[in-house]
Amino acid sequence: EVQLVESGGGLVQTGGSLRLSCEASGFAFKDYAIGWFRQAPGKGREGVSCIDNSNGAIYYADAVKGRFTISTDNAKNTVYLQMTSLKPEDTAVYYCAVDVWMHLIEAAQPDYYGQGTQVTVSS
Repeated sequence: EVQLVESGGGLVQTGGSLRLSCEASGFAFKDYAIGWFRQAPGKGREGVSCIDNSNGAIYYADAVKGRFTISTDNAKNTVYLQMTSLKPEDTAVYYCAVDVWMHLIEAAQPDYYGQGTQVTVSS
């Protein structure tokens, strides 16, 4: 059974930083794509960033390029999202996601995702 447990969300001021973590289990971590999508109040899902562990490919949404960094620790089956220079428009629930296909995480339509963690950026 795939399990994804997110942590690290919270309230931060504009310009601040947060690091999200997602501990994964129940699948071969090194063979899948893993990453994050988000959903802001009243809006649809948006792919944020993902990494394909099978080949090292990385995706960032244009809205977060240069501010967010994704990384993985394969020994801990954990993916991180370091978020800097946060803006009010980054406020959303962030979901950890995993799929065989990276493009499905980019499209925020993965087969598996966690419960989500709230990120709130105050202006």
